[in-house]
Amino acid sequence: MIEYDPHRWWSYFHYLRGSMVKEIVGRVLMCVVWAAGVVAFSGHVAHVGVPPTVHTLAGISLSLLLVFRTNASYDRFWEGRKLWGGIVNETRNLMRASEPFLGRTPLFAPLVRWTAAFPFAASAWLRGQRQLGPRAGDLPPDELQTTLKAQHVPLMVARRMSAVLDEGRRAGLYPEYVQMQLDQNVHQLIDYLGGCERIHRTPMPFAYMVHLRRALILYCFTLPFALVDTFGWVTVPATFVVAYVFFGIEEIGVEIEDPFGTDDNDLPLDTICENIQNNLLAFLPPPGVKDPAPLTPPLEAGTV
Repeated sequence: MIEYDPHRWWSYFHYLRGSMVKEIVGRVLMCVVWAAGVVAFSGHVAHVGVPPTVHTLAGISLSLLLVFRTNASYDRFWEGRKLWGGIVNETRNLMRASEPFLGRTPLFAPLVRWTAAFPFAASAWLRGQRQLGPRAGDLPPDELQTTLKAQHVPLMVARRMSAVLDEGRRAGLYPEYVQMQLDQNVHQLIDYLGGCERIHRTPMPFAYMVHLRRALILYCFTLPFALVDTFGWVTVPATFVVAYVFFGIEEIGVEIEDPFGTDDNDLPLDTICENIQNNLLAFLPPPGVKDPAPLTPPLEAGTV
């Protein structure tokens, strides 16, 4: 994702990165060249102008379709951001809630490391990859290889987290109902990932996409016939402006409808994952430093 200051205007006017210019330049240039040919043909060979009434009415309908397309894509983009905000919150809550029970035991570090690996596994999974982040080397090598070879890598990471919580319950560090409450955070992480997969694997309906693009092509390539009688050679820049606006709006919808990739306008998943990792690893003492005293005295096993 490109970070910018929304209060600045002219500083970004010349930006190409993230502006959709590179994606639509071919289509727009084809419309411009076609418009120049129509004007030349109409002026030197035969009159081909038509009344602009149809294009006026069609332009209104096409504008509404484009607005709906962009709004639907932004809804998907914003829902994806909310789902990843939920992943941030649940990972923090799991560490905060489990620290009083596991903070001074050997089980806490594995839980922290597997939880920190979950966002990296989730983001890589949404991008068709299998990774556990830059700190994957801190995980047990045998468990690491088994996890990376699993059918669903993030789900296997969640299973590792649940296994650590279950081991704490078996060791008598907390009763079963506490384990269930702690594991609820893991449950929520899987729910959030499922929401992201729903967005990623469900594109906009094909009929809507193909109809909109056909309408765009027909409108932009027939527009010079409606403008040539009134504007003459000004039809060329007028067609350029209309094609740039319409094709750009449609391409923005394509760019943000699946916000989990690596495009310029996608969500900053790498940054989010790194922030989660830094937040969680802060629960662990630095290497060579003795574990600090817990914030509150640990509960006795079986205490209600």
